[in-house]
Order: sequence, then C-alpha cells, then structure tokens
Amino acid sequence: MNHKTGDIVIYTTPTTTLALPIDAENGTVWASQAQIVELFEIDVSRVSRHLSSIFKDGEVSKVSNLRKTQIANSDKPVSLYSLDVILAVGYRARSSRAIEFRQWASRVLSQYALDGVALNKQRLDELGSIVQVLRRSDNELVSGVADVIAEYLPGLELLREYDEGQFQNTKYGTTPGWQLDLDQARHVIAQVGSKFPQDRLFGIERSEQLEGIIAAIYQGFGDSDVYPTVEEKAANLLYFIIKDHPLSDGNKRSAAAIFVTFLERNKILFDNNGLQKISNNALAAITLLVATSDPREKNLMVALVMRMVSNND
Repeated sequence: MNHKTGDIVIYTTPTTTLALPIDAENGTVWASQAQIVELFEIDVSRVSRHLSSIFKDGEVSKVSNLRKTQIANSDKPVSLYSLDVILAVGYRARSSRAIEFRQWASRVLSQYALDGVALNKQRLDELGSIVQVLRRSDNELVSGVADVIAEYLPGLELLREYDEGQFQNTKYGTTPGWQLDLDQARHVIAQVGSKFPQDRLFGIERSEQLEGIIAAIYQGFGDSDVYPTVEEKAANLLYFIIKDHPLSDGNKRSAAAIFVTFLERNKILFDNNGLQKISNNALAAITLLVATSDPREKNLMVALVMRMVSNND
C-alpha cells in the first residue's frame, strides 16, 4: 500500500515502512544513508560506493542534492540525499527491493514531489507517458535511464516549461553550419561497424532508406525547412534511423554515432564549459527509449531529445 499523510511520503512493504518528508519548495524528498540502505536492502558499503560514484561522475550535483541536518542526541550532523540521488542509487542497485522501488517511484513518488505545481491533466498525462516509456527500458542501461529521470522528472524547470506551454512548441534556434550527406553517414556507420566485426549484417543498407532519411531532415515546404534548426534535425535524424530500420543490423548504434557526429560538426555537442551535453549513459538511454517507444509518442521523444541538446547552459 502506498499513500501520503500530510507532508510525508510513506512507502510500505511487507517488511518495512519508510516516511520521507516532502520538500515542496525544492520539489523533492530527502533520505539518510541509513534509510537508503533499508529502502533497497543493500549493505552500507555498497550504498557508499554508489553515492561516491554518482557525485564523482557528475550524474547528480552534490551541491544541491546533499544537505546536512542535526538530529537529537547526536554530536555529528546527518547527511540527507535528495530524490535525484535516491533514484540514481535505486537504478544502480541490484536487489528485488530496488526493482520494486523503481516501479513505485516512477508511478508515485515523483508525482508526490511535484505536488503543488499547477499542471493541467493533458500536460500531466504527457509527462507521465515519459515515465511509462522509461519503465519499458532494459535494465542493462538503468544508469542511463536514471540520468534521464534525474534530469527531467524531479526538476521544476521542465515543469515550468510545461506550465508555460513551451516544451512542445519551442524552436531551439541553432542554425546548421554543416550538412550531413549519404557518404558521410556511411563513413560513420563503417567506423562503428569496425568495432563489431562479428556482426556480419552490421551496416548493410536496406533499399534506399538511409538516403531517404537524410533527405527527410533537409526537406522543405515552400521557402522554409521543415526542420530548420540543428536540434530539430538531430532529434529527427536519431528517431528516424532507430525507428525506420534502414540497416539490416546496428540501427541503434549507428543512429547514436551519426547523431553525435551531427551535433559535433554543428558545434553544439558541448556546453559553454566544454562538457558534453549528453553523457554516454544518457545517450544510450535515450536511444533505447526511442527504440521502445510507441510510434504515437514520436513528438514526445523528439521534443525530449531536443530539450537535452538545447543551448540551455
């Protein structure tokens, strides 16, 4: 049974009950290391390693997701970790409890953390559909899926965009400075294929589909491009290669490599601090999300990819 009492999120299983206070101002909840150990039924040393790795890799910012609090009858302050950190640990943990929690968190906890934000039903349903796509993802890429969750569900910035009606309609305006052609795409695919010599069907083109996809991202209507910006072209390029299967094998790997090449050649792969905007884990995760998405979710997937590569730094 999962329910909420006042400002406390209560998570109940046959063996444990945890109460986590909601921080409505920051749109999150907080848990101590001991509570995380109890939550996922893994030992303290493993949680410590996960926490260290999460902060070291920059998956979650330590500054805004770790706070110290003083408790009664203790000389030392206790560290509390935000929902972003809890989810990141949960997606790294390998236990039956962690699986249960991931399912519960995707369905319930994020919604509790978002309480008080004015969203209409349509926008909330659309945000919830991202959760459903995440839940269909393969466990081999859970750390990447956790990156996406930490970036998009607990944060209030995306909700503000939803509330202002900007998410689907915003045109991220980087003007293309480099154009992809069929030979360049084939070159990237060949480079990726050389890493997988055992995959004999890798990169073999099916009819003229790859050429058609490249032409599609440069198609125009009258005097205007259908996809005028780098972000729109890149997101649709990734989506079409993954979903249209222009190759006999290696569509997802090739799509990811061509996508990154397209961003790099158009000079938007890195932010103003020289950091790659999409981590390797997040790239693998978003590729898998697109692959497992329903065709009716195309606009949502494309908008999500655009949001990840937009110049918001």
